[in-house]
Amino acid sequence: MCAVKSVLRKAPRTEPLKKGEKSGKIGVREVKERMNGQQSFTDIEYTNRKRATKREVFLKRMDAIVPWDEWVEIVKPYYPSGKRGRRPKEIEQMLRMVMLQMWFNLSDEGVEEAIYDSYAMKSFMGVNFSAGEQVPDATTLCKFRKLLNDNGLQRSFFAQVQEMLAKEGKLVTGGTIVDATIINAPESTKNKERRRDPEMAFTRKNAKLYFGMRAHIGVDPCYGFVNNVVSTAANVAECKVAPKLLRPDDKVVYGDAGYLKMDKYVEDGIKRAYRINRQAGTFKRHYNDSLSWKFEHEIERRKSRVRRIVEFAFHIAKDIFGWRKLRYKGIYKNDCFAQLLFACVNLYNLAIG
Repeated sequence: MCAVKSVLRKAPRTEPLKKGEKSGKIGVREVKERMNGQQSFTDIEYTNRKRATKREVFLKRMDAIVPWDEWVEIVKPYYPSGKRGRRPKEIEQMLRMVMLQMWFNLSDEGVEEAIYDSYAMKSFMGVNFSAGEQVPDATTLCKFRKLLNDNGLQRSFFAQVQEMLAKEGKLVTGGTIVDATIINAPESTKNKERRRDPEMAFTRKNAKLYFGMRAHIGVDPCYGFVNNVVSTAANVAECKVAPKLLRPDDKVVYGDAGYLKMDKYVEDGIKRAYRINRQAGTFKRHYNDSLSWKFEHEIERRKSRVRRIVEFAFHIAKDIFGWRKLRYKGIYKNDCFAQLLFACVNLYNLAIG
């Protein structure tokens, strides 16, 4: 009981702070450190489990790899100081809530309820119910996400992860694999405006019609880390966006048949080797000699073996994080989401090694 009372004394105050007075608010990590060794009844019950859940293992792994301190410093200049009005939630706690929403593909209300319901998520958030703390509500989360979008902070998060990878020697230069994927948007016109999102577009792929956005990425061919992300409407050709995915030091570019004409759109004057896969079946008819055809087929196969690493980034984004439908209206908001998502894709890729 003494340990619990000592924590309760540090609960946030309701009256405003005086000038020069320090806040008694404790952070996510301080809660974890303070409660270490001071188990609640829930902690005691969970201690004797036979095994940890996959969710718990995943969250512990991501908690250790995400650069929370650097991301907090990025947000701090734009975050309310709390000198007037209700004291805001801690930045790191809000970032953790945004991450949970993204990783588990939850709505604003859904992630709030999931944290109350899941012991693993509650531990990841660092919420101490014994000290009277509560989970930030859905409205607070929505306002925090709007703050990130209005200031384009997701791009800063992505850039910071790139710097971290470069320091660890994991970001390979000299070559890039380019590719794109279509993310569906709602096609229905049964809404308040009686129309679809005007910034999205229809496109056809493999005889199927899609409506939504196209996410273009550049990936290094060694470790598979994403180095560039660009979002466009689905009807924008891949080869037109490819120059934005290239880095100045890239000497070799790999891509599928959608990038066959990309060299016409590159205007930086840098000499590069474009190793683009040709469409299946198009080169066979040009060779009467079976030996020549087999040689050409082997070249295309080796290109594909290098290029396939880009699919792993899409696998993490779409299959593990569940990014198969767009959450927001407009290219900008969804691009902000994509920047943060692929930053997390890189972190997950780094975590699993």
